[in-house]
Amino acid sequence: MGSDTIFEKIIRKEIPAAIVYEDEHVLAFKDINPQAPIHVLVIPKEKMVSFCDIKDRSTEKMGHFMKGISRAAAELGLEDNGYRIIFNTGSDGQQTVPYIHAHIYGGRQMNWPAG
Repeated sequence: MGSDTIFEKIIRKEIPAAIVYEDEHVLAFKDINPQAPIHVLVIPKEKMVSFCDIKDRSTEKMGHFMKGISRAAAELGLEDNGYRIIFNTGSDGQQTVPYIHAHIYGGRQMNWPAG
């Protein structure tokens, strides 16, 4: 199990996290290095390495993941003022953990361009 990512350990509750939403398919928790007043990571409980893996997953599983992201944002009270969802993919995309995760940024006006 030495190749487990930090996210797998968080799912198993081996590492504490400030959980904001959880259901049978996803886990959402506060980022330990927030880049916005609200910065939450949402991960599926079934591992995928990156956004590239979505094409090989069932629509049902991906639907659960997308719904989980939306539900986490609602739980955070972000629906009225809006928020940003970001997927970093691969080294050029600055993905630092080899496990797909969505960043939810909120609580302030977002800037554009994003990158």
